[in-house]
Amino acid sequence: MKQISESILYVGVDDTDIGLFEHQYPVDEGISYNSYVILDDKIAIMDTADRRRTDEWLSNVDEALGGRTPDYLVIQHLEPDHSGSIQAAIDKYPDITLVGSAKTSQMIAQFIDTDVSGRFTAVKEQDTLELGAHTLTFVMAPMVHWPEVMVSYESHEKILFAADGFGTFGALCNNVPWIDEATHYYFNIVGKYGPSVQTLLKKASGLDIQKIAPLHGPVLPEEGKELSYYLGKYDAWSRYEPEEKGVLLLHASLHGNTIAAVEQFAQELKAAGETVEVIDLNTEDVSEAVEKCFMYDRIVLASVTYDGALFPTMNDLLYHLSIKNFQNRTFGIIENGSWAPASGKKMREYIEGFKNCNILEPVVTIRTRRTPADQANFDALKAALTQA
Repeated sequence: MKQISESILYVGVDDTDIGLFEHQYPVDEGISYNSYVILDDKIAIMDTADRRRTDEWLSNVDEALGGRTPDYLVIQHLEPDHSGSIQAAIDKYPDITLVGSAKTSQMIAQFIDTDVSGRFTAVKEQDTLELGAHTLTFVMAPMVHWPEVMVSYESHEKILFAADGFGTFGALCNNVPWIDEATHYYFNIVGKYGPSVQTLLKKASGLDIQKIAPLHGPVLPEEGKELSYYLGKYDAWSRYEPEEKGVLLLHASLHGNTIAAVEQFAQELKAAGETVEVIDLNTEDVSEAVEKCFMYDRIVLASVTYDGALFPTMNDLLYHLSIKNFQNRTFGIIENGSWAPASGKKMREYIEGFKNCNILEPVVTIRTRRTPADQANFDALKAALTQA
């Protein structure tokens, strides 16, 4: 049994054969469903686990309890990867009291079959739960990243139970460093809700936090790191600030001509001293491309025209960025079309819908394949990118 401290035990479980998290995000390293037990005069279980791992989770809880009966189940987040074993907990511990936000009390019937209205305690901002030496103070965190979310601060050991905040992909058994999966997780799961994250960070700044216990990924800080490292990352990410000064080129090609044009342009940008990364949207998962877009300050989109519109993989990327509240970037556009190029217009329409994003001129148009006649326009776009 993993100990967070003498009185706080980790009872979560790893899922290493899930493949796709939420049926959309590739998780080659798996994922963890974190849950914790606080042992005191009263016992609190902090969240449950996905129903894929209910039996294992119940076994971990039973071992941690050592024959005792839990008093409370604190529900910080109702998404099924964390609420999927609530029903099993209620069935096994019929006298347990559920604790959650008022919004959780309104929504919980969607996730379980038992009527818990008589044993649900709805808490509000700064309400406390006394366990003995340990006291939980509840901090509301709506839209990080669901409306019912709250986090819990345990003042005796100075631990913030952070719900989905500060979480990562990656099963704990694989010992994946937090930063290796944190960006992929944040920008795809939480990234849309930067203002809500900023509100939570402001609340957290008034707490004396020594450890952060998220619902996915490792308990923080990792060895050799300070909590300020993680808080700083979340502050920058939730302000939509790029971490990399460089040019990200993303291409969607049909027969390879757009790829060839972009690869040549990448070499020209590198020769001009730029840091460059190229992503093939036809082979890279869109969630990885979304992550990279959030990391770089300048982005070049290159797409073939397809049935008078965008190639599907480029359209998919821009759709995902639009629903993730993407903002504060500079874009270049390269369009390709054999007889009626239209992809540039479609890409521009998406970008103009983003907040505080600039489109550089010129928009480069190639006809089927890049030729020496296109060099002047590529040089002009290169100059605009290097000066941006």
